[in-house]
Amino acid sequence: MRPLLPFILLHLCATLALADDSETPKLLPIPDKLVVLTFDDCNKSDRTFVADLVKEHAFGATFYITEGLGFLKSKENYMTWKEIRELHDMGFEIGNHTKAHRNVTKLTKEALSKSLDHIDTRCAENGIPRPITFCFPGFSHNLSAVEVLMTKKVFTFARRGIRPEFEDGGRGGLGPAYNPKLDHPLLVPTTWYSGPESGTDDLKKAVAKAKDGKITVLCYHGVPAIEHPWVNTDPEVFKEQLQFLKDHGCTVIAMRDLRKYVDPTNRPEDPYAQIEERKQR
Repeated sequence: MRPLLPFILLHLCATLALADDSETPKLLPIPDKLVVLTFDDCNKSDRTFVADLVKEHAFGATFYITEGLGFLKSKENYMTWKEIRELHDMGFEIGNHTKAHRNVTKLTKEALSKSLDHIDTRCAENGIPRPITFCFPGFSHNLSAVEVLMTKKVFTFARRGIRPEFEDGGRGGLGPAYNPKLDHPLLVPTTWYSGPESGTDDLKKAVAKAKDGKITVLCYHGVPAIEHPWVNTDPEVFKEQLQFLKDHGCTVIAMRDLRKYVDPTNRPEDPYAQIEERKQR
């Protein structure tokens, strides 16, 4: 079993840091069909295609930014910081996805902290607010990384993938809905991510999970993802999927907007308790 005392102390400190001295705003009731829309990895299509279409539907969205992968050398396939700033100016959330998109389970706490700080600095240099949500690169995560996020004190929510509760072949898939009563806000599960092996039918299944206080979290990796075809989404399919969300009456928000419905200071003492319980089921 994991020793919990050090984590409990960190949990209490982070909770106090996030709490506001003023009266806590009253949370909105979580409606059925509440959907969080996210995009990873800085694909060029996020700005040239995705953003305008999402804006047209009046949806919120979060774009998770990294300077890893091909960001620094393949500008035909990845956004510039000017384009990232344009996303911010359009009203979208800019989230932290680390400097180099490395597996956080392979990093020391110090290395992960510096990687997060790098994106904070680059955002500040480009007139973008410090990110308050995070996405684990490659969906990998562990307790050490969660502790780093808590130490930073600024992060309200962090999104992981569909593992370990669901199998993941890396080409799209279904995962659990986010249950704010049980899931740790720094380990929010992805309910569905797009790829060649998981299309609109699975998207509909994911949206159907957004009921009874549970929230569906969607993830895309490029529309299209030129350098990563195993998580590619066809632009015409994406149009159909957004139209489904609109026609189905979904409330589509950015990750940061979960604060309107969920208290991010309400954190289980053991971040992995709900994950372990789901695995056993």
